[in-house]
Amino acid sequence: SGVLWFGLYMVALNWGEQEVDAGTAAMLVNIGPILMALLGARMLGEGLPRRLLLGMGISFSGAVVVGLAMSGHGTSSVLGVALCLLAAVVYALGVVSQKPALAYGSSLQINTFGCLIGAVACLPFTGVLISEAADAPMSATLNMIYLGVFPTALAFTTWGYALARTTAGRMGATTYAVPAIVVLMAWLLLDEVPTLLGVLGGLLCLAGVAVSRSRQQTGPTPGNPDRPVKGRRHDAEYRSARRP
Repeated sequence: SGVLWFGLYMVALNWGEQEVDAGTAAMLVNIGPILMALLGARMLGEGLPRRLLLGMGISFSGAVVVGLAMSGHGTSSVLGVALCLLAAVVYALGVVSQKPALAYGSSLQINTFGCLIGAVACLPFTGVLISEAADAPMSATLNMIYLGVFPTALAFTTWGYALARTTAGRMGATTYAVPAIVVLMAWLLLDEVPTLLGVLGGLLCLAGVAVSRSRQQTGPTPGNPDRPVKGRRHDAEYRSARRP
């Protein structure tokens, strides 16, 4: 997970965003949660509840709408599209790899080791870092420090804490709330008044998250109002309890 998350994903995403506009990058990377749910079902045996699939479909359509609202007049190269798709794939693989690792350590431990491993994986870029950091303005350096402290250290630690307590699919579906939050934050902090398309996309994202996080209601069977419907295992326990 260290190589995938902090090495390959970070490099592919940042490189890809230099080649495509922000809206296109957002739409492509948001394929990641869908892949996450599929890989979680296949590799972790998490299953694919209908509400999860329905909610993710709604949220993805909302992310596409937000991406269209964000898209400017910039060009998108084939290389940039390929890098963003690669970022989405390794994003999903990184989460599925991190999930079982969290059974053997805390989120802080797992992410600390992950960052160290990611740093080792990025050592080939050391020369470029030294030469370009020397010429970079102070604002760019401070932005890089901010990205390391908050969206990486703090966000990944809280992410790991939550991931250890839910499935990879449900956790991925929750990230579809991000486009809606971005629209709101851009309005509050950057005075970027959201378009009708952006508001619609944000609402779709939130609606999809609500659907995917909801649980199927269980109720009594028609023949016995005291007996809940909970599957074969619970049926067997019920029959055993009813025996004299």
